[in-house]
Amino acid sequence: MSNLKKRVLFVSSEMTPFLNESPVATVSRFLPQAIQEKDHEIRVLVPRFGVINERRNRLHEVVRLSGINISIDDKDNPLMIKVASISEARMQVYFLDNEDYFHRKFIYTDEKNKFFDDNDERVIFFCKGVLETVKKLGWAPDIIHCQGWMTSLIPVYLKTLYKDEPVFKNAKVVYSVFENEFKENLGKDFARKASLNEIEDKHLETYSNGDNKSLHMGGIKNADAVVDCTSNLDPEFAKMIKAKPHMTHDSENLGEKYVAFYDQVMTSAK
Repeated sequence: MSNLKKRVLFVSSEMTPFLNESPVATVSRFLPQAIQEKDHEIRVLVPRFGVINERRNRLHEVVRLSGINISIDDKDNPLMIKVASISEARMQVYFLDNEDYFHRKFIYTDEKNKFFDDNDERVIFFCKGVLETVKKLGWAPDIIHCQGWMTSLIPVYLKTLYKDEPVFKNAKVVYSVFENEFKENLGKDFARKASLNEIEDKHLETYSNGDNKSLHMGGIKNADAVVDCTSNLDPEFAKMIKAKPHMTHDSENLGEKYVAFYDQVMTSAK
């Protein structure tokens, strides 16, 4: 299996050099490059937060991928796709954009450090937008690697809304757990909104508290495999991942370690 070329979709909430360094942003920058350098095919999708300077980073719209509407609570939210390159890595990055959700000069909190009231909808928009974009690309990944709490709905969406989509038929989902990144809550309506009026309540129970821990637990529960990117893994998380393929992130020899892990994931039982 390790000699076969893989298609790996990386989905992340943050990525350097477009945003300041953070554990998520740093892993998201260097892991895709390491996999690409091992001669595997990659795609990278991230949110286009307003703090990302379009001119400096030379973002431009991909018209053929834009134009999808993501409906949340009967509100249609247009999705724009932009792309930029990291020249030294010979790597393209796709950005998911929406004027209402991302055109602000802060990431998760406002100038007074108040958690944005619509962070719940921003998560839903991003996760569903990622999957709709991949469908439109017509690019069938072998591995979908989700990094950060903002990607945590993707595993459950793949098991429910998108379970019959041909482009995702053979994909395995890897979820990376990071330290708790926020102390606030996405609100009591998060699970209801995340259902998009199509997913049964039982599939979203794990997410219902709307806090950082619940999002990670939902991602872990619905993923096929888990990567521990924390310095001290929550005991509940440790218990949940025991039955799944799992590894601890190590920045040394990224390519070799992750390719071997992806091999393990792809050969494990569905």
